[in-house]
Order: sequence, then C-alpha cells, then structure tokens
Amino acid sequence: MSQKINPVFTHYDAAHCESGSIRSMLKNYGLDISEPMVFGIASSIVFFYFPPVKVWGHPLISYRMPPRSMLKKIQERLGITFVTKTYQDEQLAMDELDALLMEGRPVGLQTSVAYLTYIIPEFRVYFNGHMLLIYGKEGNEYLVSDTVVDRPMRIHAEDLRKARFARGQNPPNGFMFYPASIPASIDYRTAIRKAVKQTVNMMLQPLFPIVGIKGIRTMARKFEKLHRSPDKKNVRSFLGNVLMFQEEMGTGGGGFRYLYAAFLQEAAAHFGIPGLEEAKKQMAETADLMRNIANTCAKIVKDGKADFDLMPLAALVRQWAESEKKAYLILKKIKWK
Repeated sequence: MSQKINPVFTHYDAAHCESGSIRSMLKNYGLDISEPMVFGIASSIVFFYFPPVKVWGHPLISYRMPPRSMLKKIQERLGITFVTKTYQDEQLAMDELDALLMEGRPVGLQTSVAYLTYIIPEFRVYFNGHMLLIYGKEGNEYLVSDTVVDRPMRIHAEDLRKARFARGQNPPNGFMFYPASIPASIDYRTAIRKAVKQTVNMMLQPLFPIVGIKGIRTMARKFEKLHRSPDKKNVRSFLGNVLMFQEEMGTGGGGFRYLYAAFLQEAAAHFGIPGLEEAKKQMAETADLMRNIANTCAKIVKDGKADFDLMPLAALVRQWAESEKKAYLILKKIKWK
C-alpha cells in the first residue's frame, strides 16, 4: 500500500539544495522526514581531491557525492519509487512539466544557478547541479520552491527552460523527478546502518590518495607546496577555489559536516547507541574546524598582501583530517543492535 499524493504544497527552507529538495518533496507527498535524515541515509558526505580534472584552472574539489546520487540512494534504501527523466527535446520537457503540474504534482528539477533570475546577480554562478521544486504555474511564470531561499519564488518560463538546459560541466539535460510511490512503513534502522557503514568505508578507504581522509591529507600537502610558490596570484586563485567549493557552490564543506552531525543525533534516537552521540560531537567539532579553514582562506584572498604564510593553513587542514577520522573510527567500532 502506498501513501496518497498530497496536492497542498508547503515551502520548506533547507541547508542544501538536493537534500532539502528531496525532503521537501517527500514531505509534500506525505512522508515526514528531516533533511539530515535524507542526507545521512544517502551517504552523501565525502571528500574528493582530483587534480586531473580542472575547474577554473584548479583541481576539482568536492565535499559531497555527485548531484542525483542522493535521489538514487534514498530510493534504494527507503524503498521509494521515483520517476526520473532527462530530455533531448526542450519543448517536450516543458510540456511534460506542465502536464504534471496540472495533475497537482510538485516536480523536482536540476538546474543551472546562472539562469535563476530570482537569485541576486552576484550569486548566479555557472553551477549546473542546483535542485529545486516547481509546484505550480500562473500564466508564463512557474511557482518555485527553492529550499535555499526563505520563501516561494517565481520564474519566467523561458528562464526556467534555459536553467534546465544549460550547457557546460554536468549539464542538467532537463532532469526531472517526483515520487511515484512511498511505502506505508519504512525500516529506518536498516537504512541508517547501511548508510553509516558505506560512509565510514568510503572516508577511511586505504588505497587512493584523492578520496576520503587520505584525500584531505593530499590537499594539506598541496598547501605546503604552494607555500613555496612565488606565484602568489595563482596561490590566491587556488584558495579562492577552495573557499568557493567549500562554502558557496553547494558541495558542502563545514555545512555538510553539521548536517551529518544532526543525522547522527537522529540516528542515536533510533538506536540508543552512545557511540552515535559521541561521533556526532566529533563531527560538529570537525565542522567548526572547516569553518576556520574557510575563514583563513577568505582572509588571505581578501587582504591581497604581497606575502602570506600557508603553513598554518596546511596545519589546519591536517587537523581537520584527524578530527574527521576520529568520528569515523568511532562509527566503525559501533556494535549495531
């Protein structure tokens, strides 16, 4: 038996676009779930430092799994069936969106921030992984619930079309999603256990120097190397990239660690295992460290001084690696009931 679709739409704020959109979507379709629970069950937290792929001339840095991965994992672990679709025909994509809205179905979309006209121009960056919900249409304007905005917004049909079919890295290709069925009961305990184990294994993996804790240490060595570089303009550019991807581009640095800490707190309520609460506190300390790193990068970039010392920053990154490792080692030792 599946829950009925609720046609009455409520806007919810969130910490992040994808976890927030999925949570808001499920809430509006009748499943009461928190954003931290969506984020944690989807095993979304990660660190990835990949020099072969360049973004704005610098190595790709990511603090989360790729866009759409949350949707896939939530479907897999909670038994929810989502309808997902991409398009080659732009008009067909818009027509099918309109048809679903006529049925009273809120619909999730992947978009490019660059074309979202309700966002102030300074923040309209070319990021193609932004998730939002469309819940209605009036004339040539769509009604938008963007969970990183504090209230519902509107966007012209042509601007939404451009946002859905932006080109560049990770193009949305009109990606659309909505739940087709939600189980009447969900086994959260099994989903939480599997999710935590996957995250621990991924972040503590011993082989690849670009993933998890080893990847964080690789980035610390990058800072130490840049300390000796005479090209201070390039160094500042790199720090700007670190800051942008950690705090501005939806890849979730310190903010995602706070979100994961909240997930662990909810998990502790489900299981009553002291280790989950202990890991939550350690993850919150890690998030504080990452905010310190972001502030340090911002200060160097903003000051514009001819000379600066990157060694304290490298030390902070190493401290972050050790702090986050402690959280995963606590989780690794848990005896699940």
